[in-house]
Amino acid sequence: MTSSPPDDPGQLDDATLDFAAKMFDLARHGEADELEAYLAKGLPPNLRDHKGDSLLMLAAYHGHDAAVSILLQHKADAGLRNDNGQTPIAGAAFKGHVAVVQTLLDGDADVEGASPDGKTALMIAAMFNRVEIVELLLAHGADINARSGSGATALEAARAMGAPETATLLERRLAN
Repeated sequence: MTSSPPDDPGQLDDATLDFAAKMFDLARHGEADELEAYLAKGLPPNLRDHKGDSLLMLAAYHGHDAAVSILLQHKADAGLRNDNGQTPIAGAAFKGHVAVVQTLLDGDADVEGASPDGKTALMIAAMFNRVEIVELLLAHGADINARSGSGATALEAARAMGAPETATLLERRLAN
């Protein structure tokens, strides 16, 4: 049974919606080889779901470095924000995926990756005590003195969230 084209050009048929759902699942589960095959056949690398999450955002958030790398090779936009204004590097920093953060940085992601509230990837990593990611972001030029929309720095955010290792690391960096 085939589905006929929708009456409303803005409405997608069931087969198209099922295909899109499958692509988002591939990214979410890190199925890099399958993604590669579809991308090679013309899958748009910046395909986004109903929340604005791109394939890259889903792969990054779920820690799938190989899928992130494949998407970047196919020109996925490392700075494409979801509907909440979040970037893939901020998502990976939040979840603690060091290798993904490195791959995104290698793919020219903005090291700051600030959200609409001004929280940078560094602030997010610091808040959740992601020491390796804090070090990585600083090594790539993250602004240790940047302030969020509420005026907090990464150090202040780390202290407020009870993240002692990142707070100590940032204090040492600021003292030098």
